[in-house]
Amino acid sequence: MRIVSLLPAATEWVCAFDASEDLVGRSHACDFPPSIRALPALTRVAFDVGHAGSSEIDAAVRGRLLEGLSLYAVDLDRLRALRPDLVLTQAQCAVCAVEASQLEAALAAWTDGRPRLFSMEPMTFKEVLNAALRLGRELGRTEAAMRVVAEGERRLLTLRERLGLPRSADPATFPTVACIEWLEPVMTAGHWMPDVAERAGGRAVLADAGAPSRYVAWDDLRAADPDVIAVMPCGFPLERTRRDLHLLTSKPGWDSLRAVRNGRVFLFDGNAYFNRPGPRLHRAAELLAAALHPERVPIGSLSVAAWEMEPLG
Repeated sequence: MRIVSLLPAATEWVCAFDASEDLVGRSHACDFPPSIRALPALTRVAFDVGHAGSSEIDAAVRGRLLEGLSLYAVDLDRLRALRPDLVLTQAQCAVCAVEASQLEAALAAWTDGRPRLFSMEPMTFKEVLNAALRLGRELGRTEAAMRVVAEGERRLLTLRERLGLPRSADPATFPTVACIEWLEPVMTAGHWMPDVAERAGGRAVLADAGAPSRYVAWDDLRAADPDVIAVMPCGFPLERTRRDLHLLTSKPGWDSLRAVRNGRVFLFDGNAYFNRPGPRLHRAAELLAAALHPERVPIGSLSVAAWEMEPLG
């Protein structure tokens, strides 16, 4: 089978299922595992953000979407030349990756050799795993998919045992966490992230499981006054998050927030672990647990790399 993946999470699942040899093309954002970067990239961002800051990027994205314009361009000539049997995409978020509807429209004119489209659109953590199993079946890798998903669930069970959380534990008693998915304007992470927070022994504030990420007023975040602030901007590695962090720390009342006073603000590589519904969400839960429960899950016990997370010093 010849596969083109235009969704980073799907690319990671394909490789986790030992099917990387079937990949013949990827999106510009597919960057893990590193070996797939040798594949041709068939997409690019359709507008130039250059060195724009968070607010400028947000305004540009919202402007294009209001005009009905796509955020991504697909190299259709190169896609046809690769002769894929299957193209992996998503129907969930116009900002995250090329949408299925865009591809369907682009491929409509193909009279021969038209590939099948497989779309992933999970909104909750459970749906992430269900979508992965569906993909495994589509690839003819059902057993491998079941093994990978089962191993991930075993990791989460081990994590829960380390946290000392029985199945009957009430999430309402967990420490609160604000998962910041964008810095200016402030946005909190929805979709699967409240589920990930719960598996890490936390309760996400200003966000609902299975609902889209949302813009929040700064005064609302101050009123929520979470125990922990987890900064994980969509698409940003840790280095870029560090660079833009002043957008949060310069806001009125930042120093009076409980998480800031108690040294419970953590920066994460959102692009790698939290923003994409792939197999590394299990690692995301472990990293977040280290921020929420350092006495039970010390950062040192997870062999955390410098680029994965860091406390705000």
